[in-house]
Amino acid sequence: MDETKLMTFVGKAVGDLGALVNGALVVIGDRLGLYRAMAGAGPVTAAELAGRTGTTERYVREWLSAQAAQGYLEHAGGDRFELPDEHAVALTDETSPACVVGGFELGLASVHATDQLTEAFRTGAGMGWGQHHHDVFEGCERFFRPGYRASLVSTWLPALDGVEAKLQAGARVADVGCGYGASTILMAEAYPQSTFVGIDPHPPSVEAARAQAEVAGLGDRITFEVGTAKTFDGHFDLVCFFDSLHDMGDPVGACARVHDALEPDGTLMLVEPFAGDRVEDNLNPVGAAYYAFSTLLCTPNSLADEVGAALGAQAGQARLAETVASGGFSSCTRVAETPFNIVLEARP
Repeated sequence: MDETKLMTFVGKAVGDLGALVNGALVVIGDRLGLYRAMAGAGPVTAAELAGRTGTTERYVREWLSAQAAQGYLEHAGGDRFELPDEHAVALTDETSPACVVGGFELGLASVHATDQLTEAFRTGAGMGWGQHHHDVFEGCERFFRPGYRASLVSTWLPALDGVEAKLQAGARVADVGCGYGASTILMAEAYPQSTFVGIDPHPPSVEAARAQAEVAGLGDRITFEVGTAKTFDGHFDLVCFFDSLHDMGDPVGACARVHDALEPDGTLMLVEPFAGDRVEDNLNPVGAAYYAFSTLLCTPNSLADEVGAALGAQAGQARLAETVASGGFSSCTRVAETPFNIVLEARP
């Protein structure tokens, strides 16, 4: 027994335990506006922060200490704590691609399924998206929306061959697996000559997407429909899968349906979690988060659906390209990437 190796691992495990339970405290801080009240405010006491947020000083004092121990806040001496400006961006600014707070909401909601998934490990049964805690749906949108806001219109769509010109002139676009509609709405705001259809099998998400489109004043150019990737109707110039293809039970069948729905010169844009093709390529913090989400959410959802291909959130470009080719597409090329996503362009 290597005692040094043992104690090094124990230290890592204790650190991970602190991160796990502090994740719940991040969600509490977000919901109560604690981070927002600290942003740009300099050092504050628990009493001051509690007064600003309508919370109780004793709880806030313990929260501040825990968050400082985890490195999310800085201890400013005495009974004062500070949220660094850089941390405030990640925890409060949902217009920034650096914002990660939605990921904590998604993560905390995901672990509500621990009991069901423990049994699913034994039986091989799936667990559909709609069976999860309701915060999974909002958390998922909040997790991915900052990255979409930063890159979708400015980088990803212009990287597709000839697509931006079509969108500017007036194209018909389908967003399959649209969730709360963040990606659909961003595209509709940027390209007023085009029309958009968002499709998702989860009725509450479709209702939420419709409400958000109305708030954005886009109800006349966006339609949100309850449907699946294999059953949606219509013909389109562009079909998009935003972080959704790997969740599907039959991704080949979904690609085949898209192939049939595209105009002859149409395009499939596939946005997927960043991953290499080998497990060893993904043994890093981003891979750790995505493999964990894949175990809790993506793989169970696919196994609950027909075929149950279970690509997983770390499928990698090679498996995704193989899936797209099996659906009838002649080409699949990476056109863009971020630290969190890869963007593939497929043509019939």
